[in-house]
Amino acid sequence: MSSLTMRPCGDFRTSYRQDNTIFETQTIRWVTMFAIALACCAPFILDAYYLTLFIQVSYLGIAALGLNILVGFTGQISLGHGAFFGFGAFASAWLNTSFNIPVVFCIPLAGFLTMAVGMMFGMPAARIKGLYLAIATLAAQFIMEDFFARADWFSGGSAGSLAEPISLFGFAFDTDESFYYVALFALVFMFIWGCNLMRSRDGRAFVAVRDHYLSAEIMGVKLNKYRLLSFGISSFYAGIGGALYAHYLGYVSAEGFTIFMSIQFLAMIIIGGLGSVKGTMFGVIFMVLLPEAMESGVGLLKMTDIGNSPMLVDGLAYIKEMSIGLVIILFLIFEPEGLAHRWNQIKNYWKCYPFAY
Repeated sequence: MSSLTMRPCGDFRTSYRQDNTIFETQTIRWVTMFAIALACCAPFILDAYYLTLFIQVSYLGIAALGLNILVGFTGQISLGHGAFFGFGAFASAWLNTSFNIPVVFCIPLAGFLTMAVGMMFGMPAARIKGLYLAIATLAAQFIMEDFFARADWFSGGSAGSLAEPISLFGFAFDTDESFYYVALFALVFMFIWGCNLMRSRDGRAFVAVRDHYLSAEIMGVKLNKYRLLSFGISSFYAGIGGALYAHYLGYVSAEGFTIFMSIQFLAMIIIGGLGSVKGTMFGVIFMVLLPEAMESGVGLLKMTDIGNSPMLVDGLAYIKEMSIGLVIILFLIFEPEGLAHRWNQIKNYWKCYPFAY
């Protein structure tokens, strides 16, 4: 049985370069540019609540894409991504306050520092796999948490650390409306870079290591090199996302970067779809909106007699945390390939050619 293709009739490719473009058709390119232009108008249309949600989607999406490069594209596992996200946040604030480096330069520098730390932990982890790799990255999570709590010179210890707002040419991005454009630029830039990375020689090597490491090694792919490189790139993305998080909130504390955050990042890429760039965004949006939906549901439940019972009142505070674990289990059972796979099935059914990317 022939498989359906989302490529319009008459769209022929005559070179590998044409077949490996980010946008398969001109329509997709124009739709994407229109969507970005429309997003630039959001601060004039939406209120601060929705802008805050988008900013949250932006810095979490950047960090989650890094984890998907490691887990979804390379086949590794990491239970310490939340700690690297926190390291990027603290590193950017530390560089700004200790060395008076402008914040706009501290953000990429924090990404490179986080990349160095991630590769340091990745050197032993690159030689192991499976359960042993999961335990190694879990150890990295707890080591980093202890470092945040004790390194007063770096993180401020239990008191936390202040982070100055981003400023450029004397203009401070210290409001939701202004920081929205910083988050939008960072999100688009990092996702385009991630798409280009997957189209490159290194990106194809990541996929080869994931699919069958022995075959990849026979073909000349250096396993340790690309496993270590994937750890570094994943940590770099986490550092950039963490730095944006720090300078948006203006304050970072070690209590916010626990194992629970690492599980949340894993949930994002599992729900969105492992090995899918657009699936990463689907998963992040789902996880950001899930607490909002649960909050509304809890509020409606409290308006009923059942919601005011002592048993439910005592347990309502844990419903949101329980919902994350329940959602992961349900997706692993009923939709293991994530929302990206469901989106592809919808396109195949309705033949939505303009959105076939």
